[in-house]
Order: sequence, then C-alpha cells, then structure tokens
Amino acid sequence: MNAAAADRPGDGPETTSAETGSRDDAMVDSGTTIAVEEPEPDAESERDERYGKPGPPFDKKSPYLFGLLLGLGLLTAYAASNLLATMGSVILQVVVSLFIAAGINPMVVFLQRRGFPRPWAVVTVILGLLGMLALFFLALVPVISDQIAKISANVPGWIEELQRNERIQQLNDKYRILDKVQDFVASGDFASSAFGGALGVGLAVINVLVTGFIVIVLTLYFIAAYDQTKNAIYRLAPASRRERVSKLGDRVFDGVGGYVSGAFIVALCAGLSTLVLLFVIGMGEYAVALAFVVMVTDVIPMIGATIGAVIVCAITFATTDLKTGLIAVIFYIAYQQFENYVVYPRVMSRSVDIPGVVTVIAALIGVSLLGVVGALLAIPAAAAILMLVREVFVRAQDER
Repeated sequence: MNAAAADRPGDGPETTSAETGSRDDAMVDSGTTIAVEEPEPDAESERDERYGKPGPPFDKKSPYLFGLLLGLGLLTAYAASNLLATMGSVILQVVVSLFIAAGINPMVVFLQRRGFPRPWAVVTVILGLLGMLALFFLALVPVISDQIAKISANVPGWIEELQRNERIQQLNDKYRILDKVQDFVASGDFASSAFGGALGVGLAVINVLVTGFIVIVLTLYFIAAYDQTKNAIYRLAPASRRERVSKLGDRVFDGVGGYVSGAFIVALCAGLSTLVLLFVIGMGEYAVALAFVVMVTDVIPMIGATIGAVIVCAITFATTDLKTGLIAVIFYIAYQQFENYVVYPRVMSRSVDIPGVVTVIAALIGVSLLGVVGALLAIPAAAAILMLVREVFVRAQDER
C-alpha cells in the first residue's frame, strides 16, 4: 500500500519540473488559457528614463557649496541689520511704551487689591492719565511757555548783571564766554541753529507730537493687554522651561515697573520742593516753569538733579541778590542729600537692587547708545540683567 500511494501523482512531497512542464503542455493542448500578470511600470522609473538618471547628491563638504551658503548667510545678516537700523525709531518707541506701561501697571495692581476688577482698574487708570495730560496741556503748558519766554527775554539783562562782577568780568575778558552767549541769544538764531530754520522748527515740533502720540497710544494698548503681552513673550520659551521663564519675567517686569513709577515719584517730589522754594524766596514769576524743568531733569540718573539745581541757582543769582542765591544753593545741597539717602532708597528699595558702580556704568552705556532715553532705560535694564545673571548663571555655577 505504501508503494502504491507513493506512485500516485500529487501525493508526493515534491513535483518534478518534467511533470510540471508536461501538465502545462497538456493544458495548452486542451485549449485552457492562463493569464499571466505583468508588473505595472513604475512612474519613478519612467521619469528616470525620460529625463535621465539623477546623479549623486551634492557634497555638503564641498568648498563651493560652503562658500555659497556662507555668502548667502552674510547677505541675510546684512539685510537684517539694515532692516533693524531702519526700524530703530519704531523699536525704540515700542520699548519706551512698554517701559511706561510697566510703570503704570503698579497703579492698576493697587486698584485691583482694593477690589477693582482688572478691566475697570485699567479703564480708571487710563482715564486718570488722560485727564492729567489734558490738565497739563490746558493749564500748565501756557504758563510754562509764558515763563520760558520771559526767561529768554531776560537772559541778556542777567548776563549784563553778571558782567558787573569783577571776578566774572576778568574771566569774560579772558575767555569771552558771556559775550558769545549774549550775542547768540540776542541774535534770535537759537531756534534756527538748533533745528535748522523755521521749516526745521516746524518739522521738529510735528515729529515730537507724532512720536508722543504714538507712544501714548502704544502705552494704552500695552497696559490694556499687559498680561496677554507677557504671556505671549513667555510662550516663546520651551514648554519645559516656561514656568521658570515666567517667574523670572514677572520679576523683571515688576522691577521695571517699580523703577519707572518710583522715578516719577522722586521727580515729582523734586519739582514740588522747587515750586515751594521759588514761591518762598520771591521768584513766583518763574516758579512753575523752573519746577517743571527740575522735575524733568531729575528723571535723568546721576546728573539730572544737579543739572536742574544749577539752572535754578543760576537764574536765582541773576534775578535776585546774592543772599537769595545762596539760599537756593544751600537748599539744593541739603535736598539732594535728603533725596539720595532718604527718598530714593525708600522708593526704589523694592524695584532695583544694583551696586552704585553698576548704576554709573549702565547710565554711561545708555547715554552713549540712546542719549537721554538710554540713560532713563539703563538702570532698570541693568537691574534686570543683573537679576538674571544671579538667578541663572551664578546659580548654575554654584550647583556644579
């Protein structure tokens, strides 16, 4: 039985090629057709045949390719630097507006702690600021302009009074300083020399007004969307580090806001003290204008308070007697000590914490880069950088 089973075709483990060929011939002879599927042509192979076979890829280490990419990179960097230089004024306006918004935010936070919702606190602060600006332009600007005009008209007479002093006359005979100042003021060419003629004066005034309007509008937008702006900046950081970046960023924004609002409070104290002094010593005719000058100059770090004091004392000596001038000098010497050691530390204790030498270096760098605006922004920027260095770099070095 096993031999018979082994002899039956198909039951064995394998079939020979002769048997397969004989079956195919038999099927063909019997008229049965077998469809054989042919492979479809590949589209990629057709493209290769039509346009030729692609060559090997470029060598990324090729000197030509490296030089080409390097040149394109340099051109891109040059174009980007020119673009940033062109947009420099706009970027500066945005930065100043953001700094001012950070300085206004503490007032919003103050109202929030008193139960105001954030939107109503923002609206209240904005309306208050707009009201103060309207009051300043409607009530104080005409007075300041009138008093500045009087001061300009009286400068030649004050210079003549100074020339009567024997010591000053000797210095003037040697260096001719007072004569040059008197001729320059009397000629009426100050505005032309400063701004380039009547057209230049008009363009300068328009530029100041437009810049001020843009800064005010941007500040209002930033203070209205203060939290959204901060969150948008924080989202640029990786998700794994976003929490730490947010905490450090909040500390930076709080420090900047505290410094800006504190600088305004310090300057306001200097202006009000000057206003009281001038009314007391009998210079009420120029009190508002000179107090405004002192308040503006006091915002400038390091030298601002001294500049304002020198201007007021010089006009006091020129318009009054020696005794009144000495009273003004003694007052400003005493007030600056009080401001430096009492007012400023108390106001700025929670906003900036930087050594004095860093303050001086930051102010010098700010003045060299952006002038007066750079000096105003230098100290909070230096405080923020110093805080980041302490919290990030120094802390990482200590953990090693």
